[in-house]
Amino acid sequence: MNLHFFKYHGTGNDFLLVDNRDLKWEPLENQVAFLCDRHRGVGADGLILLGSSTDTLFAMRYYNSDGKESTMCGNGGRCIVSFARFLGIEGKTVRFSAMDGEHEALVLDYRDDIAMIRLKMQDVRIPGSYSPGEIFLNTGSPHLVKIADDPDGIDIIKEGRINRYRESFHPEGTNVDFMKIEPDYIRVRTYERGVEAETLSCGTGVTASALAAALITGIEKSPCLVETYGGPLKVYYKRNKDRFTDVWLEGAATFVFSGEINI
Repeated sequence: MNLHFFKYHGTGNDFLLVDNRDLKWEPLENQVAFLCDRHRGVGADGLILLGSSTDTLFAMRYYNSDGKESTMCGNGGRCIVSFARFLGIEGKTVRFSAMDGEHEALVLDYRDDIAMIRLKMQDVRIPGSYSPGEIFLNTGSPHLVKIADDPDGIDIIKEGRINRYRESFHPEGTNVDFMKIEPDYIRVRTYERGVEAETLSCGTGVTASALAAALITGIEKSPCLVETYGGPLKVYYKRNKDRFTDVWLEGAATFVFSGEINI
């Protein structure tokens, strides 16, 4: 089977996107793992299928690089909105469905290779209790956010795996974010489950970290500016009793190249 793919990245978090509306491809785990393999395949943090939907403009299905279908991906959500526009699915406001429900996106700017997208995330429940050093939040994917005095100095593979496989997060495990709160922004590094390594940025992790910073400091800064190794992002939100609402993730979605590969 020859597969036509498009490669995008959202602040360094890279994906292979496939128009699956007519293809109706049900990928096997080993096929996804092969495609995402950086040595034997194309190379990516994940695979995203754009499919048909009866209720929204399109449907998004996301697979981690280990081949398993996963939950929401914030950077991938921005990339698929840009990809949809390339395919002719247009509109300043875009609605699509994903595993965690419906999402809305605003296309703030669109050029040949780079789009600026603001993606609405799901409401996020505030936990009843948490420690000053770490907070667990679900922003469409589960994230344990840990305060780090020096994120750059962390052995993120070692520390990420220790926390990712904690007994309390079994059986699926969790993503792990290491965050430092600066005066005007936060810095975040993320260990992603399914990739089992650090990614240059993680949209749901950046969102979780921004909300965690508001809870830890008691200071709500919306938008919260976030620096990752892959580039800057913004998180908008409102706090409403026991949850955060109107949560939006804003950043670039960049087209890299397209091609065909035999799977």
